[in-house]
Amino acid sequence: MGVILSCSHYLQIYTLNIWDVGGQRTIRSYWRNYYEQTDGLVWVVDSSDLRRLEDCKMELDNLLKEERLSGASLLILANKQDLKGALTPEEIAKVLNLENMDKTRHWKIMGCSAYTGEGLLEGFDWLVQDIASRIYMLD
Repeated sequence: MGVILSCSHYLQIYTLNIWDVGGQRTIRSYWRNYYEQTDGLVWVVDSSDLRRLEDCKMELDNLLKEERLSGASLLILANKQDLKGALTPEEIAKVLNLENMDKTRHWKIMGCSAYTGEGLLEGFDWLVQDIASRIYMLD
């Protein structure tokens, strides 16, 4: 997938390799096959499913302990913001204890709706810009 984004006075083209590894409990053991050379992570949270937030927090905590992912930027998408009763990104950040995450980790939480598309472009734009600022800062 190619992403074109405008940076200051010039146009940059970035190529992204994206894997959707799914969150079902039965396939989580396969996640480690994708850790090598990962620059960014997108963690999708169902903002309307309060019952699974504790499980979500535990899995994210375990994932972020992986040494091969130590430098990866983290985008947390608080999905289903279009549904009544969904937790806000701020409320989810509190449940996930994001403020106490390793201070060297670049992260952002973004409210979004996969149904309407709201917030997705902005979230991925942040992720690509953050990765580019770390990887290409010597250019």
